Amino acid sequence: MKRTFGSPNQPYQSSSSEPRADVSSETEHFDELSARLAKREGILEERERLIAEKLKSVDEKLESLEKIRKDLVTKLEKSAEMDAEEAKKILLENVEKDLASDISKKIKEAEDEIKFTVDEKAKRVLAESMYHGVTDYISEYTTSTIKLPDEEMKGRIIGKEGRNIKAFEQSTGVDVVMDDELPDTLILSSFDPVRREIAKVSLERLMADGRIQPQRIEEIVEKTREDIEKIMYQAGEKLCYDAGVFNLQKEVIAMLGRFKYRFSFGQNLIQHSLELVKVGTAIARELGADVNIVRLGCLLHDIGKVVTDGDEGTHVEKGVIFARKHAIPEKVIDCIAQHHEDEPFSLVESIIVAIADGVSGGRPGARHENVQDYFKRLNDIERIATSFDGVDKAFAVQAGREVRVIVMPDRVSDDELPKLVRDIGVQIQKEVMVPGAVKITAVRETRAQESFLTSGS
Repeated sequence: MKRTFGSPNQPYQSSSSEPRADVSSETEHFDELSARLAKREGILEERERLIAEKLKSVDEKLESLEKIRKDLVTKLEKSAEMDAEEAKKILLENVEKDLASDISKKIKEAEDEIKFTVDEKAKRVLAESMYHGVTDYISEYTTSTIKLPDEEMKGRIIGKEGRNIKAFEQSTGVDVVMDDELPDTLILSSFDPVRREIAKVSLERLMADGRIQPQRIEEIVEKTREDIEKIMYQAGEKLCYDAGVFNLQKEVIAMLGRFKYRFSFGQNLIQHSLELVKVGTAIARELGADVNIVRLGCLLHDIGKVVTDGDEGTHVEKGVIFARKHAIPEKVIDCIAQHHEDEPFSLVESIIVAIADGVSGGRPGARHENVQDYFKRLNDIERIATSFDGVDKAFAVQAGREVRVIVMPDRVSDDELPKLVRDIGVQIQKEVMVPGAVKITAVRETRAQESFLTSGS
């Protein structure tokens, strides 16, 4: 279209003489595209319809297959007289049986390898720990006998109508025994080693002083008791210092000082405890355990042996009560309670303390005991155990701390075992003096045996 602009007075004119071919071409092209799109849309709709029909057909076939499967399972269950869970269980059991041999073989190989590695590691740790625990050991014995210079001194100690010796026994709490076969010797008898030491030193001082009379006896004994208490406290301080343990309560230090005059099977408790600390801390460092817990546990493990107050009980029970009373950490108390396996081990530190105790007490020369008394104690334990009806054999092990009893299964039932074990323990407790607690293990075993002739016989 052509537009013409004339003069202001001449109106706008439009020329329509040009062709409209370009507009017609665009319209035709648009119509063609619309037709093609409509055709494609129809094709897609047809495909969607076909896909929906196929999916419906697949679902119907799956439902049919599931129904067939359930029918087959039901028929199998009826014919086999078991449900699917039972069949699954049987199948798994058969698979486990087939694999059991291979699994057991692998487990055995792994166990053998672990045992070899653990044994080698344990040997190395114990060897190095014992090397660190080696000390110059000097056995210190406090005698309970007093040598007299002459017969006259014995008479002066007895006094007129025995008043001097009665005053001495009353002040010291010990019994003075005079043996006619040893005229120049006095024997001091008491279960408390501290009392015996006070009596021994007091009697030596009285003989040196020469003034033996009831009043003087009381003065000397009281002064000696104060001196011995000081000596024991100093010994306790030195033991704590040598063990590397500090900030303990004074009552605990004083009790540890009593180790100076306490012996267990001839082994002085100060030396024994110090050895335990050295061996136990060396093991703890090797294993990465808590060294401080082990150190204090080793130091206090036998504290109950010098505790004289309180109810009757083993030294382990007394030690636990004393430790709780003086706010000792609970893990250390566990070490005390478990070092003879009176309780099951609850932490690795208590196991280490028990091992160190065995190393120190079991080394050559550590402990001395009359061999005949030792054999007699073990024989008495076995005799008591076998005296009960139904017991076939009995074996005393671990120095009498454990008794293994073999019972006759046809005469003792499983329900009767606990009572039998208790009765044996009560009787041993009455008749035999055994250090620590006694563990009794009863074994009741039934066996079936039959011999058959094979076809090749």
